[in-house]
Amino acid sequence: MKSIAIIGASANPEKFGNKAVRAFVQQGWTVYPINPKEPVIEGLQAYKSVREIPGAVDEASVYLAPHLVPAVLQEIAAKGIKKVWLNPGTESENALDRAEELGLEAVVACSIVGVGVDPNEL
Repeated sequence: MKSIAIIGASANPEKFGNKAVRAFVQQGWTVYPINPKEPVIEGLQAYKSVREIPGAVDEASVYLAPHLVPAVLQEIAAKGIKKVWLNPGTESENALDRAEELGLEAVVACSIVGVGVDPNEL
C-alpha cells in the first residue's frame, strides 16, 4: 500500500487540502495529513510536520503558498520522500529549483487528478 503526506491538509471540506486527503483515502493510500493547527482531519491523525510521521512515506502532495514551499521541500527530502506533487498555486521557479537541488521528482500537477479522482466530485 502506498503512502502520501498531504502538506497543507485542511479540515475544511471545500479546500483542496481536504479533498486530497479524501481522494487518496478513497484510492486505498495510507494518508498522513500535515497541518500544524489541526489534530485530526477526516478522521485521520494529523501531524505538525513531515518529520513527525513515523516510518517511511512514498510521496508528498503540497497545498501551501509558494513562498513556504522551498523550506518544506527540505523537510520532504530529509524524510526520504522522493516524489512531490506541487499542486496548482504552489509551484514557483524557486520551488522547482530547490526540488532539483534536493534530488526530488517534482510533479507540477493536481495530485487529486493524478490519483484518478475528479476534485469536483468530492
